[in-house]
Amino acid sequence: MKSNMHNDPDVLSKENLNNPFGVLEFLHWNHSWNNYKYSNIKDLERSVSLMQEAGAGWVRLDFLWGDIEPEQGSFDFAKYDCIVRLLKKKGIQILGILHYSADWASACGSWNCPPKDNKFFIKYAGSVIQRYKDQVKYWELWNEPDSPTYWKEQDGLKSYCVLLKEFYIAAKQIDPECKVLNGGLANGASSINHLYDNGAKDYFDVLNIHFFQNPLHPGSIQAVASYPKLAYKIMRRNGDGDKKIWITEIGCPGVRKPLSVDNWWLGKNPDEGRQAKWLKDVYTQLLKDPHVEKIFWAFFRDTQNHWKNGVDYFGLVRWGFSRKPSFYAYQECFRKWLFEYRKNSGMLNSGR
Repeated sequence: MKSNMHNDPDVLSKENLNNPFGVLEFLHWNHSWNNYKYSNIKDLERSVSLMQEAGAGWVRLDFLWGDIEPEQGSFDFAKYDCIVRLLKKKGIQILGILHYSADWASACGSWNCPPKDNKFFIKYAGSVIQRYKDQVKYWELWNEPDSPTYWKEQDGLKSYCVLLKEFYIAAKQIDPECKVLNGGLANGASSINHLYDNGAKDYFDVLNIHFFQNPLHPGSIQAVASYPKLAYKIMRRNGDGDKKIWITEIGCPGVRKPLSVDNWWLGKNPDEGRQAKWLKDVYTQLLKDPHVEKIFWAFFRDTQNHWKNGVDYFGLVRWGFSRKPSFYAYQECFRKWLFEYRKNSGMLNSGR
């Protein structure tokens, strides 16, 4: 299925708007706490090229507040200019996450507390959207705000929804064409209900959810297929049935035998072969759901002793960039989708 689109990033970028295959990758990681995952341009280029090879049309990318505005009023976009440029060169679309408090702006002095004043966050977020509005049209506010790991203190999403409303209004003023996603919700139906109960219905354009199952457990694929259906029932009950669902984190470890590593939070670590089968099962099932529009595998590349358990092996490629069986499974699923997409849109018959 060769096409001239692969040599034209603008054409590829437009086609990728419809591509449901995404990945979460920490391309911004160049800090001591993440072992300087991307400390040089060559590693960034390598990852982005491999993403394109796999068929990823989207990357979920942090625009970290503490990187961009390390001191109040002092902005540094150099790292993110480079990453955005590399992704756009390959025609890969970006879902930008705006989140985690800069130390100076945090209500508790920690990255995982909300800002002490929402106007500080809105200024940072608005500056990012203004700078990249020609390259990035989809923005996610925070990551897993329903988890105490990422948002202290938990209050049933009340304070988060206040920020979401303010952010949505500001984002649309800067770029009326942009789309806003709620921060990926990690705690199931109750969190989706909290979003609506707190009046957020008119302040996000796509419902964003996260969920994980261990493929080694019986009934895991049935659980994966059922959750977005439940989510959609809640949306429809709240008069929100016209919106789509994006799953911006789903995945599992793929640990190389006989490597010994502590188990992930859902139990025994799957090996690389089981990870590949699970990926196929996940994409096959979820792409059948008409309400699910995008699915982001977490992660694209393994991490190095960051979580110190199986989560470090979530990647489709290993730390050293060698491709796992799951990389080829992802590629195969993408190519099947692409063939059907082009056939249904008449592109195959037109000789493109």
